[in-house]
Amino acid sequence: MRIVTAQELESWLASGKVLEKDAKGPKVVALENGLLLKIFRSRRHPFLARLRPDAKRFAERASRLQQMGIQTPRIEELFWVDKVRAVSACLYAPLAGTPLDGQFRESRETFMALLPELAAYILKLHQLGIYFRSLHLGNVLRTPDGGYGLIDFLDIRFKRAPLGRLLVRRNFRHLQSYLQRRKVQGFPWEELLAAYEEQSKASS
Repeated sequence: MRIVTAQELESWLASGKVLEKDAKGPKVVALENGLLLKIFRSRRHPFLARLRPDAKRFAERASRLQQMGIQTPRIEELFWVDKVRAVSACLYAPLAGTPLDGQFRESRETFMALLPELAAYILKLHQLGIYFRSLHLGNVLRTPDGGYGLIDFLDIRFKRAPLGRLLVRRNFRHLQSYLQRRKVQGFPWEELLAAYEEQSKASS
């Protein structure tokens, strides 16, 4: 992984549009060339993060998900922003689609019609042994082909077998916690769980 120059980074930040940021600075920046710049400020020990940078872990997960038939953004390049502090980054082509949180806000009726599909998609992830801690409406996209895809999956874990009931319940609790933190009103929680159970019975 090359180390991006300060001038190159400054140019990206100056000309791009910041889509996500936190107290430490920009996290996702839309560049003029259509690519997205994603910056990882690792929470792990710098020594471990330098051995296996978060940007590389993100790219590895994207590749594995794609091999499993899950749509993700296409990674273009990996590099260091600050190797001493283990700040890595990647450039990637965004996955076309609409985040489900946007669809929920725009039309509850349309979102309700998508519930069986969403439940089937979550079930597919679970049956593939994918445990996605950051499972929430902003990280799942409805793609132009009528399918679904994932966009922020650094904390994803791959199990050797389909998820058991305990992990399934835990995964849904992550989604419920996200909805509570965001104070999302009127989400059809019981309907989603019922649709998941119905899809699960139909597939067994």
